[in-house]
Order: sequence, then structure tokens, then C-alpha cells
Amino acid sequence: MKKLMLLLLGLLVFEFSLAQLRSGPMLGYAEHREVAIWLQTQKQDAVQLEYRVKGTEKWKNAGTRLTKSNDAFTTQYVLGNLEPGTTYEYRLLVMAKMHGKEKPYEFKTQQLWQWRQDPPNFKIAMGSCAYVAETAYDRPGEPYGGDYQIFDKMADAQPDMMLWLGDNTYLREVDWSSRSGIIHRYSHTRQLPEMQRLLAACPNYAIWDDHDFGPNDANGSWIHKQQSLDIFKLFWANNGYGMPEFEGTTGAFRFNDIDFFLLDNRFHRTSEQLKDSCAREMLGQAQLDWLINALKFSNASFKIVAVGSQVLNSEALYENYAQFPCERQRLLDRIAAEGIKNVIFTTGDRHHSEISKLVHQGIVMHDITASPLTSKQGNSRDGENNRNRIAGSLIVQRNYTTLEVSGKRRERQLLLRNFDSNGQELFSYTIAQQP
Repeated sequence: MKKLMLLLLGLLVFEFSLAQLRSGPMLGYAEHREVAIWLQTQKQDAVQLEYRVKGTEKWKNAGTRLTKSNDAFTTQYVLGNLEPGTTYEYRLLVMAKMHGKEKPYEFKTQQLWQWRQDPPNFKIAMGSCAYVAETAYDRPGEPYGGDYQIFDKMADAQPDMMLWLGDNTYLREVDWSSRSGIIHRYSHTRQLPEMQRLLAACPNYAIWDDHDFGPNDANGSWIHKQQSLDIFKLFWANNGYGMPEFEGTTGAFRFNDIDFFLLDNRFHRTSEQLKDSCAREMLGQAQLDWLINALKFSNASFKIVAVGSQVLNSEALYENYAQFPCERQRLLDRIAAEGIKNVIFTTGDRHHSEISKLVHQGIVMHDITASPLTSKQGNSRDGENNRNRIAGSLIVQRNYTTLEVSGKRRERQLLLRNFDSNGQELFSYTIAQQP
């Protein structure tokens, strides 16, 4: 009888917890043997997660968590000792008890293909500038955010991973100077109903830009940047942040045969208005040195470098890397000098999408700008003389981007597609792997 009472009490606790679930679950990083799962509750609560290999019967208990471990009421499960290339089911136990007809969530570990077969074909979804309206704190006038159905359309596309390219939330004036304000803004964005399917559909990886870092155009002088970094880590489940020699959101991971390098363009950034143009830095020397070493070491089919600001746009305006001419030149020169091929920058920020292509000292590089998701689109950019823009690639409306990677080993290609907020294709472009 005592055991039965304890079981019933446990079920009541878990049922109460479900009512307090605020957002998630979200899949974070996914490796061959390890996967991260994130969620957030409304207040301090107990959450239990169970998982199993799909098609089997026995659930494995990943443990019970109290979400009062931080003031955002978030928690991350890291499931280890998994089998490569395997689909798993998982559930929050309370969810299963209260919604018995619902299917469990799923995740898949990365496939062990090396030395065995050609790399798997897969699809990447990406975008930037996700503004979610909250009228009481928005600027008066025309709403700045909208077309939230875009997240459902992205989930419908069945991507294998999602890359968030910065401005993933928009801190308002009332938010950015306090910890509670930043947590409120992140929480408000993350609980958007239309976003939930995408968060659970595939692994999510993220960088930041000014709006999820601090005020508009904020740089490394921002006094609350450490606080912003701490909160970023509470809401994203990347596999590591920064290096011993420098702090920030910087990270790296391999997904199938692609290496991804996540850069922090805010924590070490100087003002682009400094009179000495060679004193201007967007990445900082330590991060730039790390990037070159990591790119040189990589043997990936493509090397995708995710950074908030445009890299290959030729025009020194707004927050483009051309505003930092000496550091930008050092980066491009070093990539060329080291003979590093198949580098693709993925960028956001600009409230339009486009592709830039630069041949620098014989080395071909691309910059894929994907923006905006739900923020207001920019004014027409036709008069902006980006000399490196690929003809026809400019899109000035809400949109998202997919990258489909396919082909035999050493002969891979990347098919880029842009879609509007209703899932209609707008543009496509193919990049072939250079031998």
C-alpha cells in the first residue's frame, strides 16, 4: 500500500509539472553517442524523461530534474552511451500519462559512415532575425514581427538540423540591462506556439548577434555582456562555448561530412566607428587564429562558418565585415595562403537574403545570408552595390533557407533553396565541392 501511495503521489507531481511546461522540449546537439534535450517550465518543478530505441518496449529512465537550478527554470538532459545511426523515442513521463494518445518525441544519433560508405545525404535549415511581438513593450506603430507560420513550414520541410544565425530573439529597451529582463525576452520568444514543432523536430544549434546580445549594434564594450553570455547558455544546447584563450559563444561540431564553426561576432567586437580602421575588430585576434587553425585541420566536404555579420558583401555599410577592413583582409588572406577550400560563410542580420561569391587569390568562397524569419524585411537593397552578389539571389521578404547536401564522397554538392513564410520556393543555387 505504501508503494502504491508513493506511485500515485509521483504521478500527481508529474501531472502538475506538465501544466507548468513553458516551452520545449528542444533537441540540442546530436553526436554519435550523445544527444542534448532542453526544456523550460513555468516555475520550479520536477521533470522526468524516459527514452528507448524506437521499436523496442522498455523505457530507460534518464532521471528527474528540478528546474529551480537556475532562475530561467530551464534544464538540459544529456543522454549518453547511445548507439550511432539509431532512432530513439523519448517522452516526459507526465506528458505520456496525461496525453496517452500522443506519439513520443524522436531523435536520431549521427551515422557512423566513415570507412564504410559514402556520407549520408541530409538537409540543413537556417535563418536569422526572429522577432516575436509583445505589444506592451514594442515600439508604437506597425507591428515589427509576424508570419510566425514560417516555423511550421520549416518543420514541414523535415530538416536534419537547424542553424539559428543570430537575432534569434530581440531584446527591447526594457530588457537588456537586467538579468530578469533578458530571461523574460528569451522565454517569451521561445514559448511561441508555432516554434515548438521545429524545436523538437531536429537538433538546433545557434550563434547570436546584437539583438540577443544587448542593444542594437552593441559591441564588446557592452557592460552586461557576461550576463548575456550566461543566459544564452541557459537557452541553447550547443556542444561547448568558447576556448580557454577566449570567452564567447564560439563553438564547432561535425554533422555527417560537414564541419560547422560557430563564431561570436559580439563579445570581442570593437566599434566600427573607431578612427583607426586597423584597430577595428569583429572577431578578435585569438578567435581568428583559432578559426584558421580549425579550418586548416578540417578535412570536411564543406566548411560552414556561421557568423552574425555579412563577411563577403563588398560594401562597408551597416555592420558588414567590410567595416573592419584590416581584420577582414587578414582572414581572407590567411584562408587563401593556407589553401583552404570549400569555405562557406552563413550569415544573418541584414533583413534580406542573398548569396555573395568571392574568388580571392584563387580560392573560391561563398557567403549565404539568410534573413529575416519573422522580423520586418529591409528596404529594397537593389541600390546597394554588393559587387560579390550572385545575380538573382537578393530576396527582400520574410524567408528561410535550406541547404541540401548530397553526392558521393569527394563529389558532394550543396543545393541552396530559399522559401517564403508560406513554404513557396523563391530561389535555388548549387555549390559543388572543389577537389
